[in-house]
Amino acid sequence: MAKVNVIDDRTLKIELSLEDAITMVQQAAGEVARFAGEIITIFEEMPKFNYTHYCFYAFDDTAQLFENLLGIDPKQYKTFSLDAPDAFFYSLYGGMASLYEEAKKSVS
Repeated sequence: MAKVNVIDDRTLKIELSLEDAITMVQQAAGEVARFAGEIITIFEEMPKFNYTHYCFYAFDDTAQLFENLLGIDPKQYKTFSLDAPDAFFYSLYGGMASLYEEAKKSVS
């Protein structure tokens, strides 16, 4: 489960695990039409970040699943750090890859 540590009124430290990626994929799979833009963007853009350096805020529509997982809005803080194993990112990418075609159909 995601750990969100408030360091001070401007700083968060976020720790994610493989299970958190699975939770994000399951949520996306349960509502593909709702998260279609996010699924498509994550699948298409993650390789440009070498998968494990992906920034959910690099694009306008890829932070909702991330924020749902945390239960807070990290944008309310000036800075945050994210600590997650490579398995988190690879699993997230694989999950989005499995939903990609269905997401594309739902936006066309």
